[in-house]
Amino acid sequence: MDSSAWDSRYADTSGLVWSAEPNRFVVESVIGLTPGSALDIAAGEGRNAVWLAGQGWRVNAVDFSAVAVDRGRELADARGVPVDWRVADVTAYRPVPNSYDLVLISYLHLPAPEFAGVLAAAKSALRPGGTLVVVGHDLANLAGGIGGPQDPDVLLTPESVVDGLAGLRVQRAETAHRPVPGTDGGTVDALDTVVVATRPAD
Repeated sequence: MDSSAWDSRYADTSGLVWSAEPNRFVVESVIGLTPGSALDIAAGEGRNAVWLAGQGWRVNAVDFSAVAVDRGRELADARGVPVDWRVADVTAYRPVPNSYDLVLISYLHLPAPEFAGVLAAAKSALRPGGTLVVVGHDLANLAGGIGGPQDPDVLLTPESVVDGLAGLRVQRAETAHRPVPGTDGGTVDALDTVVVATRPAD
């Protein structure tokens, strides 16, 4: 899906397409880290970027949808937190190497070669001692979960992400259950890949 399609999706929805609250696995992965500089790649409407800024991080947020970035600015303004927003195609965006204490990739689903390029750029952006967090719909979600893309070629597995993290120390790599509201008033599980890795300190 290109940026114009995402622009239309966001523009055609009153209010936020996604929750204003941060992803639970992002929170789990970041709580306890000393705030520093953070990069949110494919930030969407900014829920994670805004939360990070509220925790004291200096956040740069990048997304290819100008409408999503505008929504993110509005959310940040409403929360009274500073976020540096940029409209850019993350498959071509190259952050300055060795610049961030935290890099986040959350629910970015691309064909494997394109995702590998984004992951490599994210790795290079980490400072020594920095943390990379990757969260996304897991391949197992097709058979055992709910929601997310239905194309297996763009879904993640812990193994596929870890394969692109040579040189980093993997702290967590698993398929995690995320309860979401069901149609009967109860909850059902979505299955997400969650990977957390750190760059060794020089």
